Amino acid sequence: MTKVYYDKHADISILKDKRIAVIGYGNQGRSQALNMRDSGLDVIVGGIRDKSWRIAKKDGFETYPIKKASEIADIICLLIPDEVQPAVYEKEIKDKLQEEDVLYFSHGYNIYYGFIKPPSFVDVIMVAPKMIGVGVRELFVKGLGVPAMMAVHQDFSGKAKKIALAIAKAIGATRVGVIESSFEEETVLDIFGEQMMAGGSLFMTKLAFEVLVNAGYDPLTVIFNLYLSGESIEEAKLRAKHGLFKQLKFHSTTSQYGQLTRGASLVSEELKKKLQDTIDEIKSGKFAKEWAKEIHNNYSYFNKLWEDVLKHPINKLEEEAKKRIKMEYLLGS
Repeated sequence: MTKVYYDKHADISILKDKRIAVIGYGNQGRSQALNMRDSGLDVIVGGIRDKSWRIAKKDGFETYPIKKASEIADIICLLIPDEVQPAVYEKEIKDKLQEEDVLYFSHGYNIYYGFIKPPSFVDVIMVAPKMIGVGVRELFVKGLGVPAMMAVHQDFSGKAKKIALAIAKAIGATRVGVIESSFEEETVLDIFGEQMMAGGSLFMTKLAFEVLVNAGYDPLTVIFNLYLSGESIEEAKLRAKHGLFKQLKFHSTTSQYGQLTRGASLVSEELKKKLQDTIDEIKSGKFAKEWAKEIHNNYSYFNKLWEDVLKHPINKLEEEAKKRIKMEYLLGS
């Protein structure tokens, strides 16, 4: 049975004599660093002298180059982008690790695929909030929290799980629930969601736009009905709050019938196979190797993909729509 942990299962005092270095002060890094500091922990920031460095200084953190922060910290939180973590780890962190140090991740990617291979004398843990960084901070400040997945990849000290739970509590995750998982499970589920659920929704919407415009309907009106009104945001909230299908009760009966019949008709054996193939590519490392090759090639194909989607007429329509319709009502969503 899936284990879920709450505040009562975590003891922050285990970290009272630990210095925590947050490497990377972006959305996730800043939120976790602020939350941990507000929870009474000794937090420093490691980075390069850029905008994020200046923000960290303004927020009152002691800020160091990554190598120095890694040297003086007991817990090193790698919260920089996946694609730069391996190089930074090799160059700035690896040689500064000491016995019983802790390497902390918020995504299992580089450990699961073996792009980072920690030494045997450190703990390797993960707490992965299931929320964008800004939300991690905003909900914490409100006295709430966000759910997270937690895993231990390597337990040299014998206290790795307790340390992971303590950090989860410090960032506010145990206020709502932390699911015990693995680096593999978190990685596969996260990437699958990005590719098939989020990515699939993007291109399904693009296709729907093209079909409706081709059928003679006004393009501006089409994008408002498909997504720009923000109605889909409220629907997503209802799914999370009430359930995938139970939220249908908040729609008209005409809508309910249409979704249950025509929506279901989109599901096919071909689609099921595509989903399974995607899982296989993620688990086997095929996608990770493809992305690593793309990084090595200076993002040439990635940049081409961006060029192609930005050429689509839907982009200009969105800007026109925002000029003609007041969008302030979405700011609270």
